[in-house]
Amino acid sequence: MACGFRRSIACQLSRVLDLPPENLIKSISAVPISRKEEVADFQLSVDSLLENNNDHSRPDIQVQATRLAEKLKCDTVVSEISTGRGTVNFKINRELLTKTVLQQVINDGSKYGLKSELFSGLPQKKIVVEFSSPNVAKKFHVGHLRSTIIGNFIANLEEALGHHVTRINYLGDWGMQFGKNFKHPVSSIMMPFPRRAVLLCLLGLLGTGFQLFGYEEKLQSNPLQHLFEVYVQVNKEAADDKNIAKSAHEFFQRLELGDTQALALWQKFRDLSVEEYMRIYKRLGVHFDEYSGESFYREKSQEVLKLLDSKGLLQKTVRGTAIVDLSGNGDPSSICTVMRSDGTSLYATRDLAAAIDRMDKYNFDAMIYVTDKGQKKHFQQVFQMLQIMGYDWAERCQHVPFGVVQGMKTRRGNVTFLEDVLNEIRSRMLQNMASIKTTRELENPQETAERVGLAALIIQDFRGLLLSDYQFSWDRVFQSRGDTGVFLQYTHARLHSLEETFGCGYLNDFNSACLQEPQSVSILQHLLRFDEVLYRSSQDLQPRHIVSYLLTLSHLAAVAHKTLLIKDSPPEVAGARLHLFRAVRSVLANGMKLLGIIPVCRM
Repeated sequence: MACGFRRSIACQLSRVLDLPPENLIKSISAVPISRKEEVADFQLSVDSLLENNNDHSRPDIQVQATRLAEKLKCDTVVSEISTGRGTVNFKINRELLTKTVLQQVINDGSKYGLKSELFSGLPQKKIVVEFSSPNVAKKFHVGHLRSTIIGNFIANLEEALGHHVTRINYLGDWGMQFGKNFKHPVSSIMMPFPRRAVLLCLLGLLGTGFQLFGYEEKLQSNPLQHLFEVYVQVNKEAADDKNIAKSAHEFFQRLELGDTQALALWQKFRDLSVEEYMRIYKRLGVHFDEYSGESFYREKSQEVLKLLDSKGLLQKTVRGTAIVDLSGNGDPSSICTVMRSDGTSLYATRDLAAAIDRMDKYNFDAMIYVTDKGQKKHFQQVFQMLQIMGYDWAERCQHVPFGVVQGMKTRRGNVTFLEDVLNEIRSRMLQNMASIKTTRELENPQETAERVGLAALIIQDFRGLLLSDYQFSWDRVFQSRGDTGVFLQYTHARLHSLEETFGCGYLNDFNSACLQEPQSVSILQHLLRFDEVLYRSSQDLQPRHIVSYLLTLSHLAAVAHKTLLIKDSPPEVAGARLHLFRAVRSVLANGMKLLGIIPVCRM
């Protein structure tokens, strides 16, 4: 791929350098476009070539580039060879470039960029991605949004690369904290809840609270909202009534002991929560292969404790808790508590049990956990404990951390539940679309508004490093110009409109000689780079490479749309330009879908 040009160049280089073409391919990259000057299409980094060959003498890079360029010759593929700063540059025959790129984009469809030489020999893997993971009996908070969309992107990308991906939603649905730590103010439940945040007294208080203040009808009609109201009320009552505290703790004890009635109520809360979450996930375009949770590993975590003990890794403290000293020398920062004084498990114990169970079930080649960066130490300890327990596959486990979103509040107040945010985005996007004179009449304006709004949300989130915190901006979300998701959707819709208007008469064949204008060449050169962008994202699991690429492609398309007219152009010219725009739209759609964005055809 890059339409076979990279391999063709590698084959010529291999004859001169006496190296296999496969050793050269990743040193040849498509050249980023430049607004100031016409650039070559590909370049060979001489520096990276020397690194690959472990040549530590480090001769003058520029001299090496010049000598290498002098030994190479132009052929039917390469029309010009030159040198840059430590590079040998290759210009592809313009008509061949045009014809090959456009044909490959259209023929490969959704697989364009994925059939690249960069991915050749890539073995199919079994990959588990754990993401989203909200807490049961609670409305979906925006604190879980990043995990959801990042995990979805990673799963999409791995699937596109041909791997077998299992998407797991590991729900926070158990823990000794249920029924004990209820002395937090009600406002604390309005804060973001990462996967392993303290779940307060949720089940204990809710079990008691529902018996006091709950209504079955309200639970069935709007379950999480009703449970939220019950929680607020019982939490308020608990501040003055110690009997409620006692009841909450007793409810959790009943759960632990397997009381039928308590478990039935817990199961009802869990089932209704999952049902509600699935409705939200549908709006986000996200799905899961498995809904599991900490409750699944309550008993298996006891087996983990026995295994740790049998290996001499479990140490009892004076308080009766059990710890694992990962440093071996008592370093407090390397001590992980795995059992409470009453013998019950903690998050770490249940995570160990879950990882072991998933290896037994899926025999994965990689398992990726997507949570906030505050969980970094937790995962380091879990992976380290798996290693010392004798599980060599622990090195296949990876934590993808992300930063915090600040300032995501709706106009109504500080309680930022995700559904409120989605509703507000849809509402405000509908208003914006209605105010634009060029907006076409839509069959389903609400669905379009939601898809455009979600694109805006995702692009704002994915533009930077995932690890970075960022300030959410409603103004930026709704900008129709600049580097925004609205602009991406608008570009895709406008190009789709071109095909609808002119496609029937022109989309049969094209004359590549009609696409030699600078605007056309810039687009073709940018299309060449798509496989490299996918490759970079596959290496570091960062969506920003794809986002940046798509935004640049949209800007190039916007310029070309103004200058490369189809209407009133000679049929041969119009047909060639239409093929170019169709290729741009196809690659835009491919990239957007990887990011979790559903492209719109009208807006």
